[in-house]
Amino acid sequence: MSAVGRTTVAARSAGPGVLSWAQAREAARRAGLRPLPAVGLPLAEALGRTLAEPLTALTDLPAFDTSAMDGWAVAGPGPWRVAGRVLAGRAASAPLADGAAVEIATGAQLPPGATAVLRREHGRTDGTLLHDCGHQSLTTGQDVRPRGQECRRGEALLPGGALVGPAVLGLAAACGHDRLAVRRRPVVELFVLGDELLASGVPGPGLVRDALGPLLPPWLRVAGAEVAEVRSVRDDFGLLRDALRHSTADIVVTTGGTAAGPVDFLHRALAEAGARLLVDGVAVRPGHPMLLAELPSPACPSAGPARSGGPGGRHLVGLPGNPLAAVAGTVTLALPLLHARSGRSAVTPVLAPTAVGLPGHPVDTRLLPVRHTADGVVPLAFDGPAMLRGLARAEALAVVPPGGAAAGEPVELLEAP
Repeated sequence: MSAVGRTTVAARSAGPGVLSWAQAREAARRAGLRPLPAVGLPLAEALGRTLAEPLTALTDLPAFDTSAMDGWAVAGPGPWRVAGRVLAGRAASAPLADGAAVEIATGAQLPPGATAVLRREHGRTDGTLLHDCGHQSLTTGQDVRPRGQECRRGEALLPGGALVGPAVLGLAAACGHDRLAVRRRPVVELFVLGDELLASGVPGPGLVRDALGPLLPPWLRVAGAEVAEVRSVRDDFGLLRDALRHSTADIVVTTGGTAAGPVDFLHRALAEAGARLLVDGVAVRPGHPMLLAELPSPACPSAGPARSGGPGGRHLVGLPGNPLAAVAGTVTLALPLLHARSGRSAVTPVLAPTAVGLPGHPVDTRLLPVRHTADGVVPLAFDGPAMLRGLARAEALAVVPPGGAAAGEPVELLEAP
């Protein structure tokens, strides 16, 4: 056996062994349980990040009694004598006495003494008098948004770990925030390994197009990463070892080189870089030869194996080179790690029934591209490890237990890239 082969075998034997799919996902999540530091950002720059602390209201919402409709603010029973107008953005007018009314716009502050709002379509004026022509009698508080209806000042509206989407930005602005405390994005470097990969053009003899370089970065960004670099690395042990040693990224993602082939140098490079294997193989198809390692601090690349919880908190996710297998590795290891490092709250699994039986592997979990139908999810063709045609049409990846899933059986669904 060659020296390379002996080193690879030694690295594997020192590893944690093959884990089940659920165990691997949990290991990746636990590896990332030291969230990155918080940063304060303007609202627009916080989009897509994770709240580092609960979002609390800086004011009552609404901050004052507000008209929910265009019409008249009235006091007491009608008919009412109309005097004046209140528009949104103006300070409250003088108090209303019983029997008085003022014209009011949606969102305007209700004057003191007002007991309800009469909608414009329900009111009729007769000279200076206003009459209620609605089909139902006007009740106290009708069409009024009372102060604090949505929240009170100091109330926690969202927990830390919530993803900041457009609605969260709107809520934060409504309750008085100009900035948000969010987690720093994990910096990711993607190393695409292999001499056979083309970055452009039509594949030729012995060469294939790199599908993962275009596929993975936008997916990782949606998952919360800042993708700093996508680098092609030739099948050369020294180049790979040095690339790992000099990387300062929070997470390095590699494609290819995870098995025990003649140019699969990843295990050996990790060993020489002082990494510690956390996951070395997962009982899942496709994607079995995936791995997760803890990397040492870039300041001390020769300080020996990394220790859990060390100051760097850096990791490597090794994905198989076959495209669909790499996608399986991404949902199994990369996304749980990214979400944990970003401080995102755990998501409740999504279950759906199967419309037909889903084929499975005899002993391993299978991740299968599926689409939704009225009767449940159905599998898609072209689901081999090197294929992307089925994935391109997929709405989700079904987690099929060993032996398969019968028609009508609920299966967990993972979001497709």
